[in-house]
Amino acid sequence: MSAINITKNNFQEEVINSSKPVLLDFWASWCGPCRMVSPLVDEIAQERPDIKVGKINVDEEPQLAAQFGVMSIPTLVVMKDGKIVNQAVGARPKSQILALL
Repeated sequence: MSAINITKNNFQEEVINSSKPVLLDFWASWCGPCRMVSPLVDEIAQERPDIKVGKINVDEEPQLAAQFGVMSIPTLVVMKDGKIVNQAVGARPKSQILALL
């Protein structure tokens, strides 16, 4: 499965109501470290059908970024049952991203 573009319109359905854990990648097109993390997040989306992977563009969805208190990007957030269970700020190798799950 590929990563889903998360917006304020589909957030409730795709993230809060998800039966699977959700990995959220807060990013922006101008962010260099985000461009390093993005392909890793895409790989995880392909390799792990047991989790849902979503990407949130902070420039297009400032309300969601504010809701999560995102001050620096990339920020990775893991949610289960509608609650934040883990998060990390900054570029990470794939092994560390998987460890968040």
